[in-house]
Amino acid sequence: MRVQAGIRRRTVMLTAVLSTVALVAGACGGGDGAGDEVRSVNGQTYDLSPQQASRVHADKVDSIAAQVPAAIRDRGTLIVTGSADAGAPLRFYATDDRTVIGSELDFASLVADILGLKLDARTADWAQNFVAVDSGAVDAFISNVTVTEERKEKYDFATYRKDTLALELPKDANWTYKDRESLAGKRIGVGSGTNQEQLLVQWDQQNVAQGLPKIEIAYYQKTTDYYLALASHRLDGFLGPDPDAAYHVATTGQTKIVSTFSGAGDALQAEIAVLTKKDNGLIGPVHQALQHAIDHGLYRKVLDRWGLGGEAVQQSRINPPGLPKKAP
Repeated sequence: MRVQAGIRRRTVMLTAVLSTVALVAGACGGGDGAGDEVRSVNGQTYDLSPQQASRVHADKVDSIAAQVPAAIRDRGTLIVTGSADAGAPLRFYATDDRTVIGSELDFASLVADILGLKLDARTADWAQNFVAVDSGAVDAFISNVTVTEERKEKYDFATYRKDTLALELPKDANWTYKDRESLAGKRIGVGSGTNQEQLLVQWDQQNVAQGLPKIEIAYYQKTTDYYLALASHRLDGFLGPDPDAAYHVATTGQTKIVSTFSGAGDALQAEIAVLTKKDNGLIGPVHQALQHAIDHGLYRKVLDRWGLGGEAVQQSRINPPGLPKKAP
């Protein structure tokens, strides 16, 4: 009986893992036919093609473009970096497994259009994106970047979207979230170096101070890795961007969202922003480009294209209050 039960459990686990791999591959690459390039989920249609013919574009606005630093204006390109594997629908690979697409590429493209520049989109691991900005190798980091007080010491920000996080659990999880104490003793996945990691660490410190068991924090760089970990129950949950979680839940049916949070915790509503090197003269025109897109309905078209209408902001802000600094 025990041997047969163990075999059944392993079979179910393997089936779940293989299903997740197949679904992620189908959503983010590997398709050869036109039928693979469009996906509809709960009434929302996603263009997964490398061509991105439905991408929203804008005309150059001369008065804004004139404010771009001369070196960038003369070069004629806006060099933007971001994580290649942030996850659908934010930043992910198209069906050719080479071209990075998603809402964050659309916002970068829209800003470049308004500034009269050609978009030069690059990819790097999360931490290396900051290094690229520091070195001057890229102009901006546009990849679901949250405004934090610590980051504001080195970078400038122009906001364009609310930052909402989600706690994602296996669909058959036998526990749920009530408050941070619910996470005590659980193994929770998170992206290293992100604001969600900072939030999770703060919750763990508060729990331990109350005498509760530690949260076992597991770090992941690739979305496919934590999808597999959730499917195989090597994780009790994953704390990450709500758009990624919502897309994953809808397309696989293997997980569920049990709670959402501001990316700044209880302190304030966090915001996602374009990040540039501090005081390099670029954030002003980027901010104006974003506000122009908001005022003329182009911004909303990008959000609707990727099913992100709930994260809309009414205005772009430069360097607003962000996630508070870590406790010493």
